[in-house]
Amino acid sequence: MTQALRTLPATRAKDTRPKLRIFEFKSDIPASWRLTLGVAVWILFFAIWQIAAWSGVMPAILLPGPGKVLTALYTLFAENGFLGDVMVSVWRVMFSFALACAVAVPLGILMGAFKSVEAFFSPFVSAWRYLPAPSFIPLLLMWFGAGDAQKLALLFIGVIWFLITLIADHTKAVPKDLINTSVTLGGSRWQVLRTVVVPAALPNIVIAMRQMLAVSWTYLVIAEITAADAGIGAMMMRAKRFLHVDQIMAGILVIGLLGLIFDYLLRALHRRAFQYLDEYS
Repeated sequence: MTQALRTLPATRAKDTRPKLRIFEFKSDIPASWRLTLGVAVWILFFAIWQIAAWSGVMPAILLPGPGKVLTALYTLFAENGFLGDVMVSVWRVMFSFALACAVAVPLGILMGAFKSVEAFFSPFVSAWRYLPAPSFIPLLLMWFGAGDAQKLALLFIGVIWFLITLIADHTKAVPKDLINTSVTLGGSRWQVLRTVVVPAALPNIVIAMRQMLAVSWTYLVIAEITAADAGIGAMMMRAKRFLHVDQIMAGILVIGLLGLIFDYLLRALHRRAFQYLDEYS
């Protein structure tokens, strides 16, 4: 009897301990599990890649293993001045994206806030969304030549129209009660737009910018493979001439890594700038 009483609290404590349910709908998981699962998917990816390279399903020169690609990546940075190419590509993506944001943010906010502005611009913006950016390469080459202007223009065209649409949609999603209350309290259109609409839509606008920055990175190689003498895409085209597939894959890995870095930075900016969202979520 005494032994049973001694073990009773421990049994109850064990029964009331929260259980970890990985596949619970919309439930959060511990940070340790998130890190473990995030690392596991990369281990699985590289394992499948290495097995495919060992299997001989393709010639070794066309499908090098992860080790050879990492060796090529080290050689590119240590001996071939690849850091300069990376910096050129980063500058092109960030400068063109900054130009796109300078146009898309104010225009998208105005389209989302005022139906008249949306009615004027929406048919034009919607039509351009369905035109593939690479189809403009011949025109851009004739207009701007093979320099940076052509590449910046292509990267700009690749994201501007979708960014405008996303920002307009997020602005339209601002609760109308907030706007009506502000107008009732005597706020002018400019005051309501500046102090109510923009702050309410801004968290989602930053998310839209993060999403479209990822798209901008996907257009980088397309922009740089045409008559480029610098940049990650230019390096990949040089490697193609000599069948250096390991260098091409290294370039792909660098683009993916850069995309992840900038995505993380924008996520951190979003968390830091909008901490109040976590408090009320």
